[in-house]
Amino acid sequence: MLVQILTLIRKEFLLEYRQKSALSGVLLYLSSTIFVCYLSFSMGKNALHPITWNALLWIILLFISANAIGKSFLQEREGRLMYFYTLFRPEVLILAKMLYNAVLMFGIGGLGFLMYALVLGNPIADMGLFVLILALGAIGLGFSLTFIASIAAQAQNSATLMAVLGFPITLPLLLLLIRLSKNALDGLAWSVSYDKLLMVGLIDLLCLALGYLLFPYIWRS
Repeated sequence: MLVQILTLIRKEFLLEYRQKSALSGVLLYLSSTIFVCYLSFSMGKNALHPITWNALLWIILLFISANAIGKSFLQEREGRLMYFYTLFRPEVLILAKMLYNAVLMFGIGGLGFLMYALVLGNPIADMGLFVLILALGAIGLGFSLTFIASIAAQAQNSATLMAVLGFPITLPLLLLLIRLSKNALDGLAWSVSYDKLLMVGLIDLLCLALGYLLFPYIWRS
């Protein structure tokens, strides 16, 4: 099972490398959004408040993740999915997709943070805690939105369904990430954030378990 998961992850990386237009579009959307934020705040008289800086960063990452992960199942043609159906168990496919998208989101999130901090400043006091929060957030968004994308791919208007299902599911995770990032901004002790870090980790595991248990029923349809 592990070998099959690694094989599918390698396939995802190869497809991403060969179809550079999709990833380039996501990066262009990311850089354009950050540049608009720069024009809106840095060139005006009002400085960007750290709380606004924090919330705006996670909103950008949420929309970027929805665009990047939304194509997970949409880019798979029906013939290829039928071929996968004969080779892999559905649990293998969804785990590979989730792990790949989590890694992809961590990479995009890290790059987005570097660009964001470069043009709008970096008020974070505890960078180690923030990197951990970014990793847990990337895992949670990757896991949850991958499962939502598998559901949305079954509908005709998949983009609308992705937005409708994605917002209420990712909202609790997003609120926790914003509160945790506020602790990193203020440089509070890690012990203050332990309970929220545990909640984010449990949400990540819950999304993984739901995808593992429920995706086989979607796969059969």
